[in-house]
Amino acid sequence: MREISHFIAGRAAAGTSGRFGEVFDPNLGEVQGRVALASTGELDMAVQAALAAQPAWAAINPQRRARVMFAYKRLVETRMDELAALLSSEHGKVIADSKGDIQRGLEVIEFACGIPHALKGEYTQGAGPGIDVYSMRQPLGVAAGITPFNFPAMIPMWMFGVAVAVGNTFILKPSEKDPSVPVRLAELFMEAGAEVGIDVAGVLNVVQGDKVCVDAILTHPDIAAVSFVGSSDIAQYVYATASAHGKRVQAMGGAKNHGILLPDADLEAAADDILGAAFGSAGERCMALPVAVPVGARTAEAFRELMVERIETLKIGVSSDSAAQYGPVVSAAHRQRITDYIQMGVDEGAELVADGRGFTLQGHEKGYFIGPTLFDHVKPSMRSYQDEIFGPVLQIVRADSFDEALALPSQHPYGNGVAIFTRNGRAAREFAARVNVGMVGINVPIPVPVAYHSFGGWKRSAFGDANQHGMEGVRFYTKVKTVTARWPEGEGSDQAFIIPTMG
Repeated sequence: MREISHFIAGRAAAGTSGRFGEVFDPNLGEVQGRVALASTGELDMAVQAALAAQPAWAAINPQRRARVMFAYKRLVETRMDELAALLSSEHGKVIADSKGDIQRGLEVIEFACGIPHALKGEYTQGAGPGIDVYSMRQPLGVAAGITPFNFPAMIPMWMFGVAVAVGNTFILKPSEKDPSVPVRLAELFMEAGAEVGIDVAGVLNVVQGDKVCVDAILTHPDIAAVSFVGSSDIAQYVYATASAHGKRVQAMGGAKNHGILLPDADLEAAADDILGAAFGSAGERCMALPVAVPVGARTAEAFRELMVERIETLKIGVSSDSAAQYGPVVSAAHRQRITDYIQMGVDEGAELVADGRGFTLQGHEKGYFIGPTLFDHVKPSMRSYQDEIFGPVLQIVRADSFDEALALPSQHPYGNGVAIFTRNGRAAREFAARVNVGMVGINVPIPVPVAYHSFGGWKRSAFGDANQHGMEGVRFYTKVKTVTARWPEGEGSDQAFIIPTMG
């Protein structure tokens, strides 16, 4: 049986804890390997390796660190097919979606290639008589990332791409459900360093694990910053625990993203967009669009009809099927969770228009497949609406007016993303300004910002003050040092006993 180990100080490190987790093939419902689960001692080994490597890595000028990032980008691109197949085999998403997962991560690596420019500080000449003031951004030391199963390539690269480019070293704790791709990413980073003649051993480390490893990261005295993506309850726990131990924390939680359909929207185009946003990747993404809010009865009836037509044509298949639009969910437990939420919606009185329960794929009857599900007449008071289902389930919540539609995402406990579909520029502009959500799409169903902007939600979708990647990421992974320098001419009087001024 295949065994997935840690990657510490530039090489594979076999697990010594004696604890392992099973890694499944979601297409078959069978165990395909096992992953070592770290002890606190193994996590400390990785931290010590990162600590030892950090001073030399930070001392390399940003231009040379950028060369490592350029080489890394090329290497990941050349291994795209290999990485995507490996990712799909453990996650279950289709190959094209896995390539998108990797490409979205590479876009942050591309941003990190420009790190010399992003690290430029501020300078003021002549702030006072003979006085210059300047600032510099310096790395924190050792940073850590705790990443979820749904994007095993993208989210790690979102974190470590910026963190190492600015001069930190990094500990990555990926999901134990699909742990292989993060190890390959670390191996390729070693190859990138060798390609440009820089020793990067210990700069990027991967420690596999569960809650034991997570808690060790959150409390380790030598880890300066923690980035997390996962469920909101765990995000809140990560934020509270790591902050209490003096760390910088960015913790991204769950979501319940809404798509608002105004009466003037191009419903055909919107239905196509929402179909992919709701059911792509089997709904296992925090930027999925699981709630549609048509405004007015005519809009609702027309949209429902269009969605029923499209759902009937969806192709669900194994992850290697190039014709499949989505594959299985990640585990049997998660499939059961989704089916439980579908039953909850029925019990709460929502109208079940399309039922994905019981879907099977011939020859893969044990795979973790679930068909597309559509609810109509969902009410905001229903728990199935309030909670994040994280599966191929679309709920229609009807609204009578623009203000009622605006209130739904604004008052929802989550505030990650929202989209509005309309031809009315004034309405779109007002919606974007007023909605209480962190990321807004206008005729864009999945409003994930480009890599040089930043990603982050509001309310229970994010804990902490810093967003992912872009200049927000640079600020999160660095500390500012400000220098005030005086170069006096002639003899000066001793004014040290009074507060300095620039007059």
